[in-house]
Amino acid sequence: MKKYLLLLMVLTLAIGTPVNAQLTADEVLQKAIAYHDPNGNWNSLNTSFKVVMETPDRPERTSTISVDFPNQLFLLKVDQEGNTYTYNLKGNDCSFTLNGNATVSETDAKKFRLSCERGNFMKNYYTYLYGLPMKLKDPGTKLDPKVQKKTFKGKEYLVLKVTYDAEVGTDDWYFYFDPSTYAMEVYQFYHDESKNDGEYILLSGLEEINGIKMPKVRAWYVNKDNKYLGTDTLEKI
Repeated sequence: MKKYLLLLMVLTLAIGTPVNAQLTADEVLQKAIAYHDPNGNWNSLNTSFKVVMETPDRPERTSTISVDFPNQLFLLKVDQEGNTYTYNLKGNDCSFTLNGNATVSETDAKKFRLSCERGNFMKNYYTYLYGLPMKLKDPGTKLDPKVQKKTFKGKEYLVLKVTYDAEVGTDDWYFYFDPSTYAMEVYQFYHDESKNDGEYILLSGLEEINGIKMPKVRAWYVNKDNKYLGTDTLEKI
């Protein structure tokens, strides 16, 4: 009996307790942030990068994004099908151009969806997606304290559920992290989870931008039927 207990103790010490067995949701998030932004560079980011979007039956779109967070500056240049439009946002100031012209007709503004409201939407879109998982520390973000374990596409993940204050957002989000490295590899959102609507995004590869490990490729799919929507590829400048 003593030999059995001794052997059991040795095996327990050898195998150990899984490193994430008792982690809280906040601890998992902190480890994920430490993986993606080990030097805490996100909040002082001042850089530029490109995102190439490929979608079925539509022309390729290249977006050049420049951010200077300390000076509240966001610049977006979009090239698609021979046209170029830009947004320049600094604090509460906004301007846009089409093919180098600051004067844009109502017809062209409608055709290319040019407005300061749209410019702010694109700013929030790009800084949210490329700021994950760091953006999950923003005000108005509600992190479910329960860490879930889910198998997705044949791999087991640690999963965090996030909802938002009403003025921030209304969707429910799930973020999937590798249980060994805490790298973010999938995220998923629902407008109404009971209807299985919304989308999931598969992340692959890494591009290091100013010391931040950003997912290089994002492939978008519909939750309900796995329909492929498109792929964004991050490129250094």
